[in-house]
Amino acid sequence: MSPWLTDAMSVAGRRAQSRVLFGPHETNLCVDRSFGERSVAYYERRARGGAGIIVTENASVHPSDHPYERAPLATACAEGWSATVRAARAHGTLVLAGLTHNGLQGSSAFTQGALWGPSRVADVATRELPMEMEPGQIDAVVNGFRSAARLAADADMDGVEIDIGPTSLLRQFHSRLTNNRDDAYGEDPTLLTRRVLAAVRNELGRNRILAVRLCCDELAPWAGITPKLAAFDARAIATMLDLLVVVRGGPYSTAAYRPDAHTEPAFNVDLCREIRATIADAVPVALQGSVIDIDTAQWVLDTGVADVVEMTRAQIAEPDLVAKARLGRSPRPCLLCNQACLVRDNRNPIVSCVVNPTAGHETVDLIEGDADGSGPALVVGGGVAGLEAARVLAGRGFAVTVVERSPDTGGMLRHCAVGPGRTRLRQLPRWLAAECARLGVSVRRGETADADEVAAARLGGAVVVIATGSVAAPPGIATDASATVLTPPEVFDGAEVSGPVLVFDPVGGPVGVGVAEMLRSDCHEVAIVTPDLVVGKQLDRTGDLAASNVRLQQAGIVRHRASVVRSVIDRSALLENTFTGVTTSIPCAVLIDCTHRLPDRSVQIPGGVRVGDCVAPRTALEAVREGRSAALHAMMELDSATTGSKG
Repeated sequence: MSPWLTDAMSVAGRRAQSRVLFGPHETNLCVDRSFGERSVAYYERRARGGAGIIVTENASVHPSDHPYERAPLATACAEGWSATVRAARAHGTLVLAGLTHNGLQGSSAFTQGALWGPSRVADVATRELPMEMEPGQIDAVVNGFRSAARLAADADMDGVEIDIGPTSLLRQFHSRLTNNRDDAYGEDPTLLTRRVLAAVRNELGRNRILAVRLCCDELAPWAGITPKLAAFDARAIATMLDLLVVVRGGPYSTAAYRPDAHTEPAFNVDLCREIRATIADAVPVALQGSVIDIDTAQWVLDTGVADVVEMTRAQIAEPDLVAKARLGRSPRPCLLCNQACLVRDNRNPIVSCVVNPTAGHETVDLIEGDADGSGPALVVGGGVAGLEAARVLAGRGFAVTVVERSPDTGGMLRHCAVGPGRTRLRQLPRWLAAECARLGVSVRRGETADADEVAAARLGGAVVVIATGSVAAPPGIATDASATVLTPPEVFDGAEVSGPVLVFDPVGGPVGVGVAEMLRSDCHEVAIVTPDLVVGKQLDRTGDLAASNVRLQQAGIVRHRASVVRSVIDRSALLENTFTGVTTSIPCAVLIDCTHRLPDRSVQIPGGVRVGDCVAPRTALEAVREGRSAALHAMMELDSATTGSKG
């Protein structure tokens, strides 16, 4: 009989409360390259929710590696590691220190020194040429891993995980894409790894866990690591380990490590099964790769794909993932959108989550359920902002009524959750609606709340939240009767489209690309226009920029860059280049206008707190965050007023 995902397991004699792994990822929570109060709270929350093993954010083992501004450095992490262990161990969770060196895929912006690499091969992304490491630098890396392991052991960590993943120096030594050496480290690409593992094991002893995150496919078969080559690597090191995490990705495919919803969940199943069979149970194996629901994770165990399942993004979205699974409750869904949890960019955002805006803000966010509320609450608008406000209010004991003018709840997210890679977005409004139903929220669909109803509710002491959403902006493009002008929600809702289609996307987000892909999949002739130099510019934040442009080209969607649409007259669109002013005419019968929407002020409702798109049309992240925050603050103000009147 296969083990249950939620049952305890033993790794190197240490007990983990479940077989669910919370893997290493950038958080931007570190201060002065060390783990502080916010980092500890972030990990403790996942431990409290049932995570069996937590691997902390990868810490650089040598000062030559400073890959992003808030990246941790092992020599500064001892105190934070120790605090994390104390916090997590109380819940039965094992904590491993993630250790890495990013080599030529790091950044010289902070070190002001040359990048280190196996050979003089420029990084694909930055085009920066590293220095070829000499024996002294190689020894320094080995000693860096050794010293970091000693610090982790002294901090009473349960062990360490060595990074040989998509951005690591050790993987760069494994790969012929980046290792062209003619010395012993070229003849045996795993030599440095084996030296590191031996040094780390010597520091940890046999009573602490030594895990490895191993790239088993660089998706560059002309010279990179392939599953067949990775099988040899895995066999070479398996007996030195207590846990092996199978991952994919390399210099040409870093986005393949944590892709968005355009890649099917659990994409590494076949790769993991192959590697596990190769090492013949020499060491427990963990599956990584967009595993986001409990049923799939249990299937992984049932079919012998792996012994442990990494569910990192799923636990960012739902810290209580394992705890809710034990109770048979539905967790918050991970949308695989990468919108707020992929934070390695020049904005330095704090890790968070569209469906769980408390993620990354555990020390400063208001906590649901601290006190019981009472009395009525009225929420005007049943999009995700309104539903989240209703859910939080009802969870605190309020009798909540939601008034939604449409036949169904979900707002803009329900409209736009259509087309390739976007259908998972539906899960958020569905989950919110189900939670509201479970909590007894009354939802009046197909009705409009007027000012009198809101005024009466406020007079009766009700909490009032206004979440009326957005409306389309008036077209700013000259058209004649031959042109059909539609908005993305109208297209997603099935508006009739006929003839050449032109998608105008001055925003550069997922909606323009999504509507173009959907229409092309229905065999329409589609072109897309953007004032930017690349289509879907904002998708760089979610890791889908390059992939989306590949999809557009493969689908035959014509891309017009650095251009705006001036008019659509006589079934022709006039495009103007934003740099040269040169105009071009292209066929166009239908214009899809993806410009920013406007706050819905069609119903002037005085009073109440406004949230989401009716304040400023943005994304689901802001809508959910503001809906929750407004509900909690409204309750605090009501409690304060009640206390004051009693005083």
